[in-house]
Amino acid sequence: MTSCTRFTAFAAAAAFAGFAIGVGNWSAIGPAQAQQAQKAAAPSTVSAAGITLHSVSIELPSNDRMFPGGTDAEAINNNCLACHSAGMVLNQPNLSRADWQQEVEKMRTLYKAPVDEADEPAIVAYLASHKGTK
Repeated sequence: MTSCTRFTAFAAAAAFAGFAIGVGNWSAIGPAQAQQAQKAAAPSTVSAAGITLHSVSIELPSNDRMFPGGTDAEAINNNCLACHSAGMVLNQPNLSRADWQQEVEKMRTLYKAPVDEADEPAIVAYLASHKGTK
């Protein structure tokens, strides 16, 4: 790796960390100043070291879908939509009540999901009734 390549990698890492390095005087500026500088000269294409990056803008669809079921879905809507879309959960394979219990416990204990422990039985009941084994 040449010294130019090492500097380019260092400058890229510093830029991702929120700092801009002034070439020549080696001064570092803070994240707010770096953002302001980027807005002032926001190119749509940047090339360096044989790599070209293109700026793109995408608009993601809104995710306002709730679990169906009215009041029966209240616990799952209040707890699970913080991390999961209703569509993702409803497209999971059918599982037994015991398996759903393990999944909900795993989300709460292992992954530290913000699930109210008092709502766990209602969530498991909902999943078992809508995505349970027949």
